Amino acid sequence: MASTNDLKNGTVLNLDGNLWSVVEFQHVKPGKGGAFVRTKLKNVLSGKVVDRTFNAGSKVDTATVDKRDMQYLYKDGEDFVFMDSSTYDQIHINPQTVGDAANYMLESQEVIVATHEGTPLYVEMPTSVVLEITYTEPGLQGDRSTGGTKPATVETGYEIQVPLFLETGTKVKVDTRTGDYLGRVND
Repeated sequence: MASTNDLKNGTVLNLDGNLWSVVEFQHVKPGKGGAFVRTKLKNVLSGKVVDRTFNAGSKVDTATVDKRDMQYLYKDGEDFVFMDSSTYDQIHINPQTVGDAANYMLESQEVIVATHEGTPLYVEMPTSVVLEITYTEPGLQGDRSTGGTKPATVETGYEIQVPLFLETGTKVKVDTRTGDYLGRVND
C-alpha cells in the first residue's frame, strides 16, 4: 500500500482487479475543500487510458512489476519465445501481449519484458530499431528526399512509408512507437 502523495509516473497500481500505470499526476489544492490528486491512468493489459481522482493522502494498492532484459529468440507457432539474459530461462509470450512490438522484432533483439507475479504484461522495445528493406518499388530518376513517400516492406514483414529514393536492401532506422521512417543507416 502507498499513499496518493507518493505517486510517480510509471507507478503501477492494482485497482478493481486491474493493473493501471500512472501516466500523469497532479496534486491540486483548491481554495476551499480538501486537497486531491488528479491522475491519468493507463490499463497495462488493454492500453485504455482513464482519468481518476483520489483524495490526497488516501491509500492505494501498488503492484510489483518486474522489468527484465530479455532476448527474442524465435516464434514457436503463434507464441514468441524470449530468454532472460541473466538466468537463461525461456518464456513463451502470446501475440496479444507482444502487440505491436512484433512488427519490429528480429531474432536476437534485446527487449524489456514486464511481468507481474510471473505473468507477462507487455514487451517494451527500444525507441528505434534498424531494419533492412526487403521489398519496395524501384525509385525513378529525379525522385528526391523532399518528394513523396512509397510503401516498403522491412525484414520483419511490416510495411512502412519511406522516401521515394530508397531501394531494396537499404537499412533504415524506424521509430517503434509510431512506425515512422527516421533515416537511412550506412554500414
